[in-house]
Amino acid sequence: GLAFLHHNCIPHIIHRDMKSSNVLIDEQLEARVSDFGMARLMSVVDTHLSVSTLAGTPGYVPPEYYQSFRCTTKGDVYSYGVVLLELLTGKPPTDSADFGEDNNLVGWVKQHTKLKITDVFDPELLKEDPSVELELLEHLKIACACLDDRPSRRPTMLKVMAMFKEIQAGSTVDSKTSSAAAGSIDEGGYGVLDMPLREAKEEKD
Repeated sequence: GLAFLHHNCIPHIIHRDMKSSNVLIDEQLEARVSDFGMARLMSVVDTHLSVSTLAGTPGYVPPEYYQSFRCTTKGDVYSYGVVLLELLTGKPPTDSADFGEDNNLVGWVKQHTKLKITDVFDPELLKEDPSVELELLEHLKIACACLDDRPSRRPTMLKVMAMFKEIQAGSTVDSKTSSAAAGSIDEGGYGVLDMPLREAKEEKD
């Protein structure tokens, strides 16, 4: 849905309030993006929109929106990454006792990348088939790429779709699980999960 809004609609559309409650499931179990009350149109030649007020829901708002009133499609990508974390962890974006004071879901996952990253997964996802852990790690890598502190380093939604298709095809789970990614967790680039991923694979072997 976001890929269509960002790339296929003319003019392009920035949703500005992407969150789990704005994703509906139809009768074919297909996800549908809803609630366009904060959406804005953007010309195909523009790189951003200047707005007068901060939009979005706490826990989903990208960090750059607090620094300027310039919104981009990469802001939607960040919010989408938070939705992915919700699915993988089973936790809300804010107000969980697990996060500690002055923290949120994104910060909590970041802390675990320095410890044992697999501890962030919802136990319900692993209950019936623990072997899906490697596939979950691949999905986590996508989420973390979307959550890069630097908007320019976040993937487009078209790229996100391509990465999901690779996982579905089985081309990344085995051969690329422990490959290095550009960036640094400490520098704000969530793409690097190389060491935790490699350790997770070795533990399973």
